[in-house]
Amino acid sequence: MEAVRWGIMSVSSHYALRVHQPLSRLSEARIVAIASRGADKAAAAAARLGVARSHGSYAELVADPEVEAVYLPLPNNLHAEWAIAALDAGKHVLCEKPLAMNAAQARAMAAKAESKGLLLMEAFMYRFHPQWIRAREIIASGELGRLRAIHCAFSYNNADPENIRNRIETGGGALYDIGCYAVSSARFLASASPGSGAEPERALYIAERDASFGTDSLGTGLLDFGQNGPRASFHVSTRAFPAQRVEALGERGSLAVILPFNAYPDVPMAVEVTTGLGSRLIETVPADQYGLMFAAFSRAVRAKAPAPTPSSDGIANLAALDALFRSEKSGKWERI
Repeated sequence: MEAVRWGIMSVSSHYALRVHQPLSRLSEARIVAIASRGADKAAAAAARLGVARSHGSYAELVADPEVEAVYLPLPNNLHAEWAIAALDAGKHVLCEKPLAMNAAQARAMAAKAESKGLLLMEAFMYRFHPQWIRAREIIASGELGRLRAIHCAFSYNNADPENIRNRIETGGGALYDIGCYAVSSARFLASASPGSGAEPERALYIAERDASFGTDSLGTGLLDFGQNGPRASFHVSTRAFPAQRVEALGERGSLAVILPFNAYPDVPMAVEVTTGLGSRLIETVPADQYGLMFAAFSRAVRAKAPAPTPSSDGIANLAALDALFRSEKSGKWERI
């Protein structure tokens, strides 16, 4: 297939550290431009990364006729604005998580994509990793029985007041930044469980707010998937020792995704499964989840096929986040 021509809407460290190399190696994709809010910064990033063209504004990138698809790793509060601008300009959009600041913004983005006949997808890269595909297959097979509980722990320690993850106005805080993974992964596993409801029905969230930043630096959440579904719990923190793990408990067994989200691309990852027959460690081959995601999205663009993960999934994830935030304020369970 002809490579999809990508424009990168940011010179973020996340892009440089995790995304640029796997994207550069794909036969399905070609990076043609990168943009920043200043011409000098964009030009320096382009030279450092080996990108042919740079743009000193996001608007210039959106207007670039060579760009077919835009990768958008901007701060959370800018996702909706620039995704809609790119879609209006005829570009497909792969947008970093969370898709927007709330479900209403995400619905507007999805409506714009549909009206333009373009793809819009939230960049939850973990879903493309073989360890998650295998975990979901095991649950769907019924080996663990009906899921009863899912738990996620995800944390890091960042005290930088200038970091966007610690700023309310840019959509910082634990729930937006990493709680979205906890909610997404719970939904991903629950939807595979035999007889389970696909989406949570209500949510509860308790948060500790940082005295200086105002962001939720420690959060504990519950999701209720209804009568036949599991309960999901999570602990997320931006001011704790870095850790991550996802566990699922069924009627006849359990599994754990040991390094669920920041999977190393160059070594095997593993899923631990325990049943009445004992425990086994299932290793999956080394894989770069970012490369797999971009390759799948690019193939969908060329095939004029639906996005590998529909925008409706991003809307549903934000609907759960919206309910969690409401619960923090009300102190009660909130319907999703």
